Amino acid sequence: MIDVTIENFEAEVIAASMETPVLVDFWAPWCGPCKVIGPMLEKLEAEYAGRFKLVKIDSDQEQQLAAAFGIKSIPTCILLMGGKPVDGFMGAVPEGQLKAFLDKHVPGADELEALAAEDEALDALAEGDTDAALEKLQHAVATDPANDDARFDYIKLLLQLDRVDDAKVAFAPVIAKAGLDRRLEALQHWMNAIDSMADGADFSNAMAGFDAKISANKRDFDARFGRAQAFMAAQQWTDAMDELLEIVMRDKTWNNELARKVFVGILELIAPPKPKSTPGADGKTASGIEIAGKAVAAQDPQAELVSRYRRRLSMTLN
Repeated sequence: MIDVTIENFEAEVIAASMETPVLVDFWAPWCGPCKVIGPMLEKLEAEYAGRFKLVKIDSDQEQQLAAAFGIKSIPTCILLMGGKPVDGFMGAVPEGQLKAFLDKHVPGADELEALAAEDEALDALAEGDTDAALEKLQHAVATDPANDDARFDYIKLLLQLDRVDDAKVAFAPVIAKAGLDRRLEALQHWMNAIDSMADGADFSNAMAGFDAKISANKRDFDARFGRAQAFMAAQQWTDAMDELLEIVMRDKTWNNELARKVFVGILELIAPPKPKSTPGADGKTASGIEIAGKAVAAQDPQAELVSRYRRRLSMTLN
């Protein structure tokens, strides 16, 4: 538990909530119910072992903060995540209700373990250690099967390493969600492309066949799509997107907009991994206050590639 004032509010509440849920307890020394709920909150903070952070704000001493949160009565508890309030309650509620409130928002122990494993996998990938990355991602998925981010990264890496059968096994539990999740749908498109080349067709021969059909008929969209899938199977992403754009330019609605959908899927596949959250790294504090003298970081080349092709698609559609 930490006592917060206007001086340390930015660091202890806003910035901290970018990493861990922060529960703010507005109280006052004269408040009887505050003396009831305060010890319960401290007990739960210890029991939850880092799954949330408890801070206390004396609403009499820190009237500016109390006014900013619209505090009308105490005790009032506000939960912040990602720098923003997400939920709260008033009064000295029973411990069971406190636990239900926390369990609705804070990550479970398994989820935290999976997130840590996912971060370690990204570090391993950055160092070029794909074996370690696979091990960590597999552990993350096994620990928290509902973590679709870790599952996406795991299947993507398996496909990059040409372990298609393993990728399909890992994809099976979420196959029904593919139509609802853009990244899972992207994996499905990639595996479909691999399957389209799985009959043993040589890449060069397959391309020659597609090229001959396209030369005879520029609007042979089946051939163009087959060509794009061959590029996808070979992980030649820009070539695949260029071919898909040829379809979109000629017929935006072809095959229920399949070319556009696969193009968007490729953008998801080639997007760089999200950096670890570091409040203030972008030249601003977590609340968006600009820090003088911070240099603007150069955009990642892969992110620039994604942005460039996203603009090309937008121009083609408009």
